[in-house]
Amino acid sequence: MTASLELASGEAVALDEHGHLAARSDWSRQIAREMASRDGIELDAVRWKVIALLTAHYDAYGVEMPMRLLVRRLGESGFGDHASSRALYRLFPEGPVRQGSRYAGLPIPVSCI
Repeated sequence: MTASLELASGEAVALDEHGHLAARSDWSRQIAREMASRDGIELDAVRWKVIALLTAHYDAYGVEMPMRLLVRRLGESGFGDHASSRALYRLFPEGPVRQGSRYAGLPIPVSCI
C-alpha cells in the first residue's frame, strides 16, 4: 500500500510503504522541507550537508552511506562540531542515515529494512 505526501501547494507526491519517495525524480528541496517540518525538524546548514553527503554517496555507489563514513565526511566538510554519532542523532532522532535518506529522496537504507 502506498501513501502520499500532501504538499502545501495542494500537490500530492507518492510515498512507499516506508515513507520514502516512491520516485526519486519527485525530490525537491521543498519536499524535503515539508517532510522535515512534519517531523518537527527545520533543515539547517548541517542537516542539508548530511543530505548532500548521503545523496552523493548513493549516486556514486548505489547504496546508503555507512554511519562511520558519514561522521568522517561531515568532519572533513567543516562541521566538526557535529561529527559524532551522538550529535547526528540529535539532528535526526529517527537515525541520521534513515531519516536523512528519506529527506534526500533516497530509498530506505537496506540496513533499516
